[in-house]
Amino acid sequence: MLHNRTIAVVVPSYNEEKQIGIVIESMPDYVDRIVIVNDCSKDNMAKVVEDYIAKDKVSSITIKPFPKKPERNLYNEAEMVMYEHALEDIDKYVPSEVVNKNPENDRIILINNLQNGGVGAGIARGYKWCADHDIDVTAVMAGDGQMDPAELLGIVEPVILENIDYVKGNRLRHPSSWHVIPRIRFFGNSILSILTKIASGYWRISDTQTGYTAISLSALQKIKIYDIYKSYGMPNDLLVKLNIVNATLKEVTIKPIYRVGEESKMKIGRVIRRVSWLLLKLFIKRLWSKYLFREFHPLFILYHLGFVLGIAAIPYTAKIIKTIILGQDVGYQPLLAFIFLFFGSLQSLLFAMWMDMQDNERLYK
Repeated sequence: MLHNRTIAVVVPSYNEEKQIGIVIESMPDYVDRIVIVNDCSKDNMAKVVEDYIAKDKVSSITIKPFPKKPERNLYNEAEMVMYEHALEDIDKYVPSEVVNKNPENDRIILINNLQNGGVGAGIARGYKWCADHDIDVTAVMAGDGQMDPAELLGIVEPVILENIDYVKGNRLRHPSSWHVIPRIRFFGNSILSILTKIASGYWRISDTQTGYTAISLSALQKIKIYDIYKSYGMPNDLLVKLNIVNATLKEVTIKPIYRVGEESKMKIGRVIRRVSWLLLKLFIKRLWSKYLFREFHPLFILYHLGFVLGIAAIPYTAKIIKTIILGQDVGYQPLLAFIFLFFGSLQSLLFAMWMDMQDNERLYK
């Protein structure tokens, strides 16, 4: 435990037979549960983890068993509903099995996904287990040994001491980032960070693709964990989900770690295309969910007015470009229409962004 709060670390892993032992052995003592989600690995990683479970000492912290039905009374209808949903929504995750016979007492928990679901699906399954067992703070560390366990304290403490909902590491702030991070990854991360600022509403964040994070139990209970994006766009999707429920966020500087013996499985070009399309859909979802249905805000109108005016300006823009190419004089009517629509769109979008920044400033700590 840490400051009288239970701590778990979810470790999504795929074919990490050689690295998973490093992660387990280097985990700080205050971590009560190491929840390893084996995403249908093809190597012997599951056997390696089972060997660690067999020889690991029983945790001194006994956690809440699941399922344990609360006793109904006049005032706990909300708890009863959450309990029923926790039982029912397991079918919405990737099919899996918990290997441990005594998970309430074992420190190392192994969950085997029965089919490969992706890194997001692995994290979601780990989140589900931690939420079901009322873990106060749940962190995420990769199974490839590229996250320094010494930095975990700085990730989880703000959740406990400052009541932050979500804390994420930021490698781009570290002085070594330009020298250590491969150029193509640095560029791809920067592009996705800019797009995620707009889509998520957390305008001051960067390094959105880092997986070194910690989240509070209350934040997990506010979102649909099973609906988290299953692939590499998971961090971006989660940020949007957290912003919709007004979760507070903090970034802490962490060091970038590469060349630890494991080559990244990420294909940068494919990830940028896929995540960019995902972010566009998430942006629209956030506008409608947060600023229309949950708490109406004028920026909802301004954003959509900007979109409509921008689309309306396209045919006039094409007509003007065609006229210039043909060497003809541009008429006043298409020129005035273009100026009105284009600058009206630009002004609406800028005002909407400014309002978005002001409204979400309260969430960034």
